[in-house]
Amino acid sequence: MRGLGTRTVLYQQNVAASLGLYNNDLKSVDILRETGPITAGELSKLTGLATGSVTALIDRLEKVGYVRRQSDPNDRRRVILVPEYEYKEEVGNTYRPLHQSMIELASSYSEDELELINHFIGKASGILEEQIRQLNASRSKSSS
Repeated sequence: MRGLGTRTVLYQQNVAASLGLYNNDLKSVDILRETGPITAGELSKLTGLATGSVTALIDRLEKVGYVRRQSDPNDRRRVILVPEYEYKEEVGNTYRPLHQSMIELASSYSEDELELINHFIGKASGILEEQIRQLNASRSKSSS
């Protein structure tokens, strides 16, 4: 699992560089893709980045059209970040070879095997989320 994790991180770093982004920028956009529109404060908590760093990150992403700021209809003082990156042609072009290779890989497995793989990935993702929460909690305690 560590090897796959390392290769995933390295792949993401290379994708970010090919798009002219910093790795934290790309991770943040991917988080927004998963969560949907959220506030800058929520993004700060999810990434572990300081609010000032998130503000600069949002400015960069907005400038290149990967996110847009939108007023919160329930609280006009709050700004919601809306992901726009999936509509960018260069993003689709960058991920297309990986997507095609993964489709080819998946086609070599039976439906039952794919169901098991999907189940495993779902459970592994849950374990990783819990480990992230624990690491964040212990980091918060040690900085207090």
